Formats: sequence, structure tokens, C-alpha cells
Amino acid sequence: MQLPGGPELIVIAIVLIALFGWKKLPDMARSLGRSARVFKSEVDELKKDGKPAPSDAARTTVPGDVVDAEAERRAADAARLADAERRAAEARAEADRLRAAQATQAPTAPAAPTTATPPVVDDVRRDTTL
Repeated sequence: MQLPGGPELIVIAIVLIALFGWKKLPDMARSLGRSARVFKSEVDELKKDGKPAPSDAARTTVPGDVVDAEAERRAADAARLADAERRAAEARAEADRLRAAQATQAPTAPAAPTTATPPVVDDVRRDTTL
């Protein structure tokens, strides 16, 4: 059987890009490489009659860029909650400081009663009947 040439490889690449999308291909290739390494290490381990040894793939596998939207949302919510709690603690500390400052001030004498004249009330009666 003959190996595919240049034009066939280009057609295969275009079909792969059309099926899976440009952004997914690097992730798929990375995942395929990891799977091949794990498979190879497991085969080598079976050849050694099951002698326990850490697999080569376990030490050399590089974590991929996996995006978990739910985890990111929870992390953002936790950050907002922590910021709100920090601001609330600062506000409580400021209120306590102001109360302590107010308590240490010397009490002031009550204001002397003034002898002001009562307001003048007009004694005009209004006709409210219609």
C-alpha cells in the first residue's frame, strides 16, 4: 500500500479542520499524544511482568489547558464574597473606632432652655363647606 502524498495530506487536513474546528485541533493532538505515551508506558510495564515502577508517562505528561466555566464562575463568586467580607470587616472596625472615640470624649453640658416666644397662630376660620 502506498503512503498518501502531499495533495492527499492537504485534503485530510482540510477535512479535519472543517470537522473539528481550528481551536480544537491542538487540544486533540495533545490529548492523542498523552494517550499514546500512557499506552506505551502501560505496554512496557506489562512486559516487565507487572513489576511496580512509576510509568514514564506519569512523570512527563504536561497538563493541558482545560477550561471549566463552572469552576471559573465559582472562583469569581468566592473572590467577590471574600472582597465583600473584607469591606464589611473594615466598616465594622471603623464603626467600633468611632464609637470608642465618642465614648472617650468628655460629656457636654446639656443646652440651657431658651425662652423663645411660641409661634403665632392665626385665628382665622376657613369655610370648608361646599
